[in-house]
Formats: sequence, C-alpha cells, structure tokens
Amino acid sequence: MSAQSRQVPPYMKIVNALSRDIEGGVLKVGDPVPPESALMGRFDVSRGTARRAIGVLREWGLIETTWGRGSRVIAVGRTDQATGDE
Repeated sequence: MSAQSRQVPPYMKIVNALSRDIEGGVLKVGDPVPPESALMGRFDVSRGTARRAIGVLREWGLIETTWGRGSRVIAVGRTDQATGDE
C-alpha cells in the first residue's frame, strides 16, 4: 500500500478534529459548531470539503444543522453504527 493511499482525506481530518472536540468536552451539547467559512480557514480546504465533513458529523448523530442558524452539537458520542469508512 502506498503512502498516498493511506493518507486521511481532508474532510475526515475535519471530522476527526471536531469529533475529538465534542467527545473531549471542548464543544458541549448545545454549542455551535464552527461555520463552514471558519473550517475552510482553519483546515485550508474548500467549502465543499467543509460541507462534507459537517454532513458526516450529522450522519453520525453528533450535530444537527438548521438552515439560517448553522450547526450545533446534539450528542457527545456517535449514535449510528457506521464505521467511518466514507
């Protein structure tokens, strides 16, 4: 397996960082999740990549997104049975 095929995709770097923040108590239930624009700057990614990461966290049941209000933490641990192999 080449080093390139073992690299973590950019969206998963965001997912991993935010899920660590949630599970570690940095982001608590009810706290807002950084907006896409902040994630774009922090991780130097496109809006689509930031949006994909938010979507994964939403699928895992960690956050919910409300149009016009952004995303917020709704759970500390994953509520799905997914493996994270997106």
